[in-house]
Amino acid sequence: MDPATLAASLPLAEKVALLTGAATWTLRSIPEIGMRTMTVSDGPIGVRGTGEDGLPSAQLPAPSATAATWDVDLQARLGALMAGEARRKGVDVILAPVVNLQRSPVGGRHFECLSEDPLLTARLAVAFIDAIQAGGIAACVKHFIGNETETDRTSYLSRIDEQTLREVYLAPFEAVVDAGVWTIMAAYNGLTRDGVEATSTAHEPLLRGILKGEWQFDGVVISDWLATKTAVEPAIAGLDLVMPGPGGPWADGLLAAVEAGLVPESVIDDKVARIIRLADRVGALSGLAGETLPFDASGATADPAGDEVVALLTEAAARSTVVLRNDGGLLPVDPALRGRIALIGHNAVQPFTQGGGSAFVTPPHESQPLDALRAAFPDAAVDLLRGGATTLRAPLVPAELLSTPTGEPGVLVELLDEHGELIGSQLLPDAEALWFPVDDDAAASVHVTTDLRLARAGRHLIDLGPVGAHRVVVDGVERSTSQHVVGAEVILDSSYANPEHVETVIVADEARDVRIEVDAQIIDGESYGRFVRLHFRHLEPSLSIDEEIEQAVAAAGQADLAVVVVGTNSETESEGWDRPDLALPGRQNELVRRVAAANPATVVVVNAGAPVLLPWLDEVAAVLWWWLPGQEAGRSLAAVLTGAIEPSGRLPWTLPASEADVPVPNGLPVDGVIDYAEGVDVGHRGWDRLERTPAREFGFGLGYAAWAYRGLELVDAASGTAEADAFVTARVTVANTSDRDGREVVQVYLSADPADATRPLRWLAGFAVVDVAAGGTATVDIPIARRSFETWATDAASWTLPSGTYRVHAGRSSRDLSLEAVHTVAG
Repeated sequence: MDPATLAASLPLAEKVALLTGAATWTLRSIPEIGMRTMTVSDGPIGVRGTGEDGLPSAQLPAPSATAATWDVDLQARLGALMAGEARRKGVDVILAPVVNLQRSPVGGRHFECLSEDPLLTARLAVAFIDAIQAGGIAACVKHFIGNETETDRTSYLSRIDEQTLREVYLAPFEAVVDAGVWTIMAAYNGLTRDGVEATSTAHEPLLRGILKGEWQFDGVVISDWLATKTAVEPAIAGLDLVMPGPGGPWADGLLAAVEAGLVPESVIDDKVARIIRLADRVGALSGLAGETLPFDASGATADPAGDEVVALLTEAAARSTVVLRNDGGLLPVDPALRGRIALIGHNAVQPFTQGGGSAFVTPPHESQPLDALRAAFPDAAVDLLRGGATTLRAPLVPAELLSTPTGEPGVLVELLDEHGELIGSQLLPDAEALWFPVDDDAAASVHVTTDLRLARAGRHLIDLGPVGAHRVVVDGVERSTSQHVVGAEVILDSSYANPEHVETVIVADEARDVRIEVDAQIIDGESYGRFVRLHFRHLEPSLSIDEEIEQAVAAAGQADLAVVVVGTNSETESEGWDRPDLALPGRQNELVRRVAAANPATVVVVNAGAPVLLPWLDEVAAVLWWWLPGQEAGRSLAAVLTGAIEPSGRLPWTLPASEADVPVPNGLPVDGVIDYAEGVDVGHRGWDRLERTPAREFGFGLGYAAWAYRGLELVDAASGTAEADAFVTARVTVANTSDRDGREVVQVYLSADPADATRPLRWLAGFAVVDVAAGGTATVDIPIARRSFETWATDAASWTLPSGTYRVHAGRSSRDLSLEAVHTVAG
């Protein structure tokens, strides 16, 4: 039976029930038609699963990192790994990739997006999705649409003109729909379009008009979690599935709306058919009434820490690394180096391997730079120095330092009723960051008690992070009280992950215990359930930042090589908030300059997913952009430093030299509206339009080889020798002029009449990755699609191909284009 027939055969109440999730991460089953429960999981850097199995997840480099490879084949291999991880975790739908664009460098989820460029985003996303779905797992591309800012993300309206919407922000979504993606997530924010102001989950011109109408999308439109607020409007608009369940506006009111004639049953049937089609695609539908298939785990990843996974993730992190500077050929470093290496930086001690928020996963391990460099340079002594803390908050408390009043390891959580009477208790052995679900409806609050061991004399900082109403007592003294009750909004805005500070300084004369007591509210997370959230943090007595910097500089001065790892951290880059600026946290700029002054052989490694200002960029010998490299952080860094794997990354966004130069310095809403006033000039296009010089341009990356561009030939589709589906093929010849094998990313850009202000001055039209042996030459064909020449004519509401002369540019980056040819489109 086809999905539409199966849908129509079901009772109305059962059909409506199917359109709301069964729980936070699951969809409802229909045993009568042999449809089992389907499970969804967050992505895109790993498959977390429901979080109930306790199993680690393979942790990929951040999407902004893998995008720097510009390598669709590598992206496909990572997608295949994600499918295998989903099989291992019992997951049917991966909520990834993110194809929103990096409109402003301060966006909180910048690291989770692929690029500032729509074409690069689209090409990489299609490869990733194709590989996931080839493994029988659904990809859910997100967030549809105009969701480039975290500040007030659940309430703002994005105002985007129609040409910009079509050519820029819808373009990656259109590409993945054309490629056959199975699900799409509607965003929290709203959009102003065609005179309609509506949230993305209830925007009929977008969902039914463009997505399901023009593009003929046959998959499932899923709401972002808790994004749906009403029953009728989203149902009519084209939303198919409300998440999470079991509650929500459709669970409460959709059946009544259908029975009242406000929503036609045919609309419900279409949604149900789409979900049944999804079940069939992921193997959750037997097709035989009464026979429900179990989840098929064939093809599962054997071990997220196994040799094959380690090799792939090491390659991905190393290939994504961008060489921003290599003065005097300091890199790569001979692995036979003797002497000393000073490995310096907070991010060298504690690498920032992944951003915060829904993308977070727990890996099987995190390869450490110290261990990896010692293995890569066996004849050298490697010293590790922090050089000063860069985080604002103290570290999370190790579980072994916490004990209950009776001496048991961990934290005592007591449930209290509305009268403050004890109704139950639980011992939590591990409570670094407490997330305690409360299932007892009679519980009104909790009382948390633990003793923190101060292991030595000196100044101790205790930092507690209660979320919501609370009373905090530390060492017998009340430190904070609040009557501010919070709800599910702390999940939507991620403020649960960034709570207020309740700090206490204790100067201990000797080692002793400190009693911590917290009365905390139980947060009603709606479909997420009821829970308590509380952070335990503790900073032990330590050297001052001045002392640590002096120590690092002294070590660098005695070393043969200094490697300084600077970067951001989970306080800086996370879902839920946007960054206030582009500065490196702490005193890292001072650290770099002082180390480089002490040792000219200094390599600076930037451990960040989004742009930061590097005021010393052209003052030090070598600079690598290392991104958020995932679980194989240390191994990838060692491979790059020694040249075992060439760092062939190219920037997928523009690196600013100053905040004043950034075309879109922030994306903050004004009076609830974000105006995309720059139009089609997003990212590198805006830098070109404003004639501003960045620190490093879009597409920049040196690698370890040297390149010369020898020739550019254009092959028209009419010749019969162009690439399939190409309007024009750019045939580019490049030569590796170095004495080592290398990988080049050949980039092709288009430009039209510069007097036409409706078009960018120049835009990316194609690219290809090519490996060339030392001294060798290669010719690569890069297809340019007809759409790259077209523009959206708003008055005609259609794509048009303007006649005239187009210049085709080829080269190493958006501002290093040494070859040019002309293509004429006849009128």
